[in-house]
Amino acid sequence: MGYDVNAIFQIAGIGIIVAMLHTVLEQAGRKDIAQWVTLIGFIVVLFMVANWIHDLFEKIKTVFLFQ
Repeated sequence: MGYDVNAIFQIAGIGIIVAMLHTVLEQAGRKDIAQWVTLIGFIVVLFMVANWIHDLFEKIKTVFLFQ
């Protein structure tokens, strides 16, 4: 697949950035925006993982169907 550890570092990087933004916004009294930032970060990571799972299934399909 060729992802190595890059995928884990990308997800961890997004998590760290979202956590920092969430903390800063909560300290500034903007809890509603902090929750939106967390939700958007989660959705971005979810799309990344969905893309990697799609690639995995495509590889599995090519192995078992000999395409």
